[in-house]
Amino acid sequence: MKNKIIALLIIVGFIYFLTIIIKKINWNSKYEVGQVLDEYNGVKVYYNGGVSNLGERNLTKDGYNIGIKYQCVEFIKRYYYEHFNHKMPDSYGNAIDLYDKECNDGSLNVKRNLIQHKNPSVKKPKEGEIIIFDKTVFNSYGHVAIISKVEDDSIEIIQQNSGPFEKSRDRFTLKHENNLWTIQNGRVLARLSIE
Repeated sequence: MKNKIIALLIIVGFIYFLTIIIKKINWNSKYEVGQVLDEYNGVKVYYNGGVSNLGERNLTKDGYNIGIKYQCVEFIKRYYYEHFNHKMPDSYGNAIDLYDKECNDGSLNVKRNLIQHKNPSVKKPKEGEIIIFDKTVFNSYGHVAIISKVEDDSIEIIQQNSGPFEKSRDRFTLKHENNLWTIQNGRVLARLSIE
C-alpha cells in the first residue's frame, strides 16, 4: 500500500511539474514574445508565449507598477493608465486579486479605486470595463480582460496572455432577465469601471 501511495505521489508530482513547464513554453512559433497582436483605443496587446511566461516588471516613469510583461493584468492596468490616467491604490496582485468578494454590486472596490459590478448586475456592461474571471484547476491566478464591445445580447472582450493559440478577442452571450445583466460564462465574477 505504501509503495502505491508513493508511486501515485510521484505521478501527480510529475504531471504538476510537466504542466508548469508546458505553460512556460512558446508552442506557437508564428509569434514572438512581445509581438503586437491587437490594440484597443491605441493600447497594444502583446503576445506572451506560454501563459506562465514571466517577463520583466513594467513600471511607469514615476514608478507606478503596471505589472509583469506580458501578463493579462499588465494589459488591463496599462490600458487604464494610458486611456483613463488611472492608478490603482494597490497596484500589485494577480488577476483574481482584483476581485473583492466583500464588495457589493455597484460599490467602490477601494484597493482598485474602481466601481465593482458583480455578475449578474443591475448595471449593463460598458465598453472599457475590466472583466474578472475566476481561477481554475490549471490557473490559480484567474484572468482579466477589457470589454471592447457591448451589444444587446453579447459582449466582446480583448485580452492579453490568453494562451499561445488563443485569439486576443472573444465573445460571450449577455442576458437581461429580472432587471439583472448576466454575462453567460461561469467564470465571470465581476466587472470594474471608472463610474
